[in-house]
Amino acid sequence: MSDATHPILSQAEGAVPVHPVAEGEVEAFLARKRGPVRTFATANKFSGKLGQVLAVPGASGAVEQVLLGLGSGRVDPSLLRTLAGKLPAGDYALSKLPKGIDAEQAALAFALGTYRFDRYKKHGEPIARLVAPKGVDAAAVTAMAHACALARDMVNTPANDMGPLQIETIAGEIAQKYGATLSVVRGDDLLKENYPAVHAVGRAAVASRAPRMIEVTWGDPSHPVLALVGKGVVFDTGGLDIKPSSGMRLMKKDMGGAAHALALGRMVMEAGLPVRLVILTPVVENAIAGDAMRPGDVLATRAGLSVEVGNTDAEGRLILADALTRAAELKPALTLDFATLTGAARIAMGPFVIPFWTSDDKLAGQIETASKAVADPLWRLPLTDAYREALDSDIADLKNDPDGWAQAGATTAALFLQRFAPSGDDVGPWAHFDVFAWNPKGRPGYPVGAEVQAIRAVFAMLRARFAR
Repeated sequence: MSDATHPILSQAEGAVPVHPVAEGEVEAFLARKRGPVRTFATANKFSGKLGQVLAVPGASGAVEQVLLGLGSGRVDPSLLRTLAGKLPAGDYALSKLPKGIDAEQAALAFALGTYRFDRYKKHGEPIARLVAPKGVDAAAVTAMAHACALARDMVNTPANDMGPLQIETIAGEIAQKYGATLSVVRGDDLLKENYPAVHAVGRAAVASRAPRMIEVTWGDPSHPVLALVGKGVVFDTGGLDIKPSSGMRLMKKDMGGAAHALALGRMVMEAGLPVRLVILTPVVENAIAGDAMRPGDVLATRAGLSVEVGNTDAEGRLILADALTRAAELKPALTLDFATLTGAARIAMGPFVIPFWTSDDKLAGQIETASKAVADPLWRLPLTDAYREALDSDIADLKNDPDGWAQAGATTAALFLQRFAPSGDDVGPWAHFDVFAWNPKGRPGYPVGAEVQAIRAVFAMLRARFAR
């Protein structure tokens, strides 16, 4: 979805009406309709089942109206995303808003359901468009949809076209659009500027794909600092602990954390939230070459802590260590990091529910409330103290591969990051999100491929937390 695409309209002449109908209301609803509509709905067994969509043709054969099943229980905004994926191209308008669904979230869900990745297709496909429900700012919803589409486009794009330079370019375009400042440290300058872990992970890549630390700064310096950190591994071979081909196939998406942080930052800037925003994205390719980091190496970090490399495929936490340390130097009121960090998170939660970790109960509650409100599934997991010693190293301050007895790989990764995250009385809380950034199962409104996760809930939380 390019910024020229507008899935949400302020108005449209001749928009096809969409009638939401609950299971218990079907008979009464059809009784009010003319004969052909009742006949068509009955012939196609429209029962009002949740997510059921029936496009009713008019005399010309074109879609004249649409019936949308609401089921018999509570519905959430994701219903509108499914609707968008089932409709043919055209303009549509809800005859009423389903009970219990926020109008803005309904419009955004519909917009997300129209997403297509057609960069490599000769011809793109037209999309369904929705007239914004009453009271909804179509431009604001479209801007949020474009930010989400940016993250999905970045993740969907293969590594040959989405390297460190391309992510830097996108960060620069966002900075220019919103009057932000862009700072980039590249290659061996990372050592001079004290980002040694970022350098160590990315130094084996060819010069044109050199590692870099990207920093975007926006907003009034007097406002509270909001730090967004995103893991940007443009491709992960596993390093010398090389992945099997099956594990490497989707590693173009290992920069999903950076894509999410940039997209969320764009949403924050577009909304004009009263924060001093800093987006930090360490960007590397975990390549294999003669100077690649080795198992057993001991790396320096910006925090001054040494890390023994037990596994070169646990590289994401290494680059995030330097980025989180940089965030701590800014004395943030809130720090949030996003990373496609562990397979253990998927084993625990599957691909659709995103785990997060924080030691701040108030922040956790705000995130959970927002998650439910916008149908962006998140689940808090514990920072269990008993697992911390699994990160102890015999020769360094800690190691990047925890002892096997701990088993909880996603939590031990979070505990590793916590060692570097902002802490103390002079900073606000930190939360870590282990996103998958991918939809492995195709269904209406949810095509196989890149998925944006967590940031809609986080944005809703931020709007409430930093309300003017």
